[in-house]
Amino acid sequence: MATIYDFTVLNTKKEPVKLEEYKGKVLLVVNTATGCGFTPQYEALENLYNKYKSQGLVILDFPCNQFGEQAPGTEEEIVTFCQLKYKVSFPQFAKIEVNGENESPVFTYLKENAPAEELSGLKAKATDVMLKKISKTYKKENDIKWNFTKFLVDKEGGVVKRYAPTTKPEDIEKDILKLL
Repeated sequence: MATIYDFTVLNTKKEPVKLEEYKGKVLLVVNTATGCGFTPQYEALENLYNKYKSQGLVILDFPCNQFGEQAPGTEEEIVTFCQLKYKVSFPQFAKIEVNGENESPVFTYLKENAPAEELSGLKAKATDVMLKKISKTYKKENDIKWNFTKFLVDKEGGVVKRYAPTTKPEDIEKDILKLL
């Protein structure tokens, strides 16, 4: 059975990184953007990372420019922005695509193993309709809807849960603690 450890990604210098380096760690994998309304979540992600990294939490940051072109910079510009504005110290990787024909195999795996959450309520359904109209890549039910979708992965490399962009990192803390 496949796990997240079967994949290799590129770091911000475009060098390959085998995700098996993170075996035995609890991972929070996030597709991010530096010019998004959710960008301030970097601060909460960094707080979570600092609070639990000694216990085995690692946050993996994958910038993505597919949603409103809100991650337009180079890898170097993104890293500099994140370090200066939010003091980000968790691993950051090269920009990727999370939906469509050029999507990262890691995100294909994550999406297949943590389906999109069920939408309930008029507000959620209206938001979904709006996102499908403005996103060029959110077409299928299981697609990533927007920046800052988060995936929690256990110490064995299995995907535990997907969280919507609107889920604040601090609201995932109890789920992280169960896995640590």
